[in-house]
Amino acid sequence: MFLANWFWTEPEPFMYVIFCLAVILFASKSLGILARRIGLPQVVGQVIAGLLIGPAFFVGLDSFHGILNPNAEEMDMLHVFSQIGVIFILFSSGLDTNVKEMKKAGGVATFVACSGVLVPLALGFVIGMCFMPHGFADINNTDAVFNALFVGAILTATSVGITVETLRELGKLNSKVGTIILGAAIIDDVLGILVLSIITSLKGGDIPVWVTFLKVVLFFVFAFGVGFICRMIFKWLGRHYPHHRRTGIYAIALCLVYSFVAEQVFGIAAITGAYMAGLMLSGIDDTEYINKKVISSGYLIFSPLFFAYIGISADFSHFHPIDLVFALCFVAVGIIGKIIGCGAAGKATKHSLRDSYIIGSGMIARGEVALAVYASGSMLIWRDSAGTVVGVDPMIATICLILFSSILCPIFLKLGFKNYPNLEETASGYQQTMAKEGQAYIPEEVNNKKR
Repeated sequence: MFLANWFWTEPEPFMYVIFCLAVILFASKSLGILARRIGLPQVVGQVIAGLLIGPAFFVGLDSFHGILNPNAEEMDMLHVFSQIGVIFILFSSGLDTNVKEMKKAGGVATFVACSGVLVPLALGFVIGMCFMPHGFADINNTDAVFNALFVGAILTATSVGITVETLRELGKLNSKVGTIILGAAIIDDVLGILVLSIITSLKGGDIPVWVTFLKVVLFFVFAFGVGFICRMIFKWLGRHYPHHRRTGIYAIALCLVYSFVAEQVFGIAAITGAYMAGLMLSGIDDTEYINKKVISSGYLIFSPLFFAYIGISADFSHFHPIDLVFALCFVAVGIIGKIIGCGAAGKATKHSLRDSYIIGSGMIARGEVALAVYASGSMLIWRDSAGTVVGVDPMIATICLILFSSILCPIFLKLGFKNYPNLEETASGYQQTMAKEGQAYIPEEVNNKKR
């Protein structure tokens, strides 16, 4: 015991955080790989890693409180790292956004995206109110209303990555419905983040509603105005200093400035600013290079920390069986809401019932954006003065939604595309039109290879 005191003393908060970072990175990456091996998104494994190494499952034990049991000061430090992670995730999403594809998808994809946001938002609000302490009797309580709106906001986002991989595997990525799904999923994420920003702004205090919307409009004026100038500068850098490290550093600096200005000046969620910064730099010569730098600096350290932090910060001390019932309802509403909302929009735009079902099914997948919305809007959860949850905490439900939707999306799409016309048959009408105009029809895959 005497010798042990020579080698071990109670670590300072900073040093304990260093130890936490080591454990989190190892555990989150290991379980992320395991999740991917069994066909699930890595983010599911990373969140579960946080649950397993943190105190969430060991609340009632006297002797053991998890491998990691950080105090309030240490949790604040980890929170900073996690927020940098979610900012990088949305910045990378903005860089990946293909503005030309959004324009190509046009009004149909926009209509599908809007319907796919409004219907889940409304259904999520209803489910959230149903699980408040007094049900819809709490409709006059602003804390309950914003908590329920937050539940709906989480249901709005779509994970385009899972859907794209499934469509590519089925050979339908460039089909008519595939293009609509892709465009709608991109627009969907923008609308979902914007919905969260508006809700959090309205929650902010006694600011009139019209001021909130004015601030949203002014933010986008700022984002596009400053973004246009920055885009010109980065194009110049790309021409004169292609693939230089300074470009990546300046881009990350721009991302952080946009995030700060969005939340601090305009009252918009920081992730909205990060996404807009990425969108402003998408499609330039050095976009791919910048994205690689963001991935190497963000996804290597900060992003796994973000997902694991969600698990570590989970509090099951007041967990009740009703929370599982809520999670099941949340998952059901999340999946049905997208199929009905997006499918109805597809049918309204004169698509067949089968195509409408495919469009709806392609939009049900949720991923890291849903977790980003949860993390950014968690202050909307109704708590008492002691910090205990009074309303609904959808953290477990969000993880369940990601898990089940990631499994069901490929299954539903494969059922929808069973005996579906091949890509060549889908494109035959377009091919004939091009032939009449004296132009050669080149499938997009071949065209991309030529480039």
